[in-house]
Amino acid sequence: MSEGRNDYMPRGVEWSTLALILACHGGWLAALWLLPSVSLALTVPALGLMAALHSSLTHEALHGHPFRSRWQNEALLFFPLSMAIPYGRFRDTHLAHHEDELLTDPYDDPESNFQDPAVWAKLPGWRKGLLRVNNTLLGRVVLGPLMGQVCFMAGDWRLARRGEPGIARDWILHVLGLVPVIWVVLQSPAPLWAAVLGAYSGLGLLKIRTFLEHRAHETAQGRSVVIEDRGLLAFLFLNNNLHAVHHRHPGVPWHALPRLYQTRRAEFLQANGGYVYRNYLQILRNYLLRAKDPVPHPLWQQEK
Repeated sequence: MSEGRNDYMPRGVEWSTLALILACHGGWLAALWLLPSVSLALTVPALGLMAALHSSLTHEALHGHPFRSRWQNEALLFFPLSMAIPYGRFRDTHLAHHEDELLTDPYDDPESNFQDPAVWAKLPGWRKGLLRVNNTLLGRVVLGPLMGQVCFMAGDWRLARRGEPGIARDWILHVLGLVPVIWVVLQSPAPLWAAVLGAYSGLGLLKIRTFLEHRAHETAQGRSVVIEDRGLLAFLFLNNNLHAVHHRHPGVPWHALPRLYQTRRAEFLQANGGYVYRNYLQILRNYLLRAKDPVPHPLWQQEK
């Protein structure tokens, strides 16, 4: 389970995070208005970078940054630049994911990519094929956003029909935020398809982070990865590549994670069983066209 408050957790307004939120929105607007006249081939990836950064910032907001006030944090990220998952649903499912003892559980971990082996055995061949492709890095980046969105919406539809509170509210708020986002796009020189493709590419970038964030392991602390990358992707992910550190200290802001990790590196790597990669290039080389994990949970039978 995660640990409590420590010296790395902020006690006031995090001005660096607030400035980054404002810069992200400004960068998104600049990409819409300034880049189309230069090249749509530049516009789409620029929008993708801003969408990925915005999603990482929503992750910071739900963990209590940059303000101590929940409603202030949520108001800052109200406009969904990535267009996909409602903030409220991401907040609730992600906080449930932080129950470390449930990590990778096909039923109780909302962010697990593993299947119950009994369910897997009954799936049709075409669906097994899609899931196998989705377990390669290339498949996860290209197909993962679409597959994840369809599964998420289908799951929320089932929950809403069962009367789960808050589902309809969060989707209505999402639409209310999405309408002005689309309106702004329509006023800009960029075509709507470029903004949608940019948002999709941003979600694809995020799949690089989540691709091997967690593994099947006997111990809860051994399930979360550390990727010691300090490049562009680490910045876009707001250092959440140090994922084992984040799970033990979810209240620590993005800018403090590298210092915390370096100070206690040996401790974190011992706790997670040495589940570590040097950088994302190593992951690209190893898993671009090859699955890291099987789709059916490899420890499910012995756990159950």
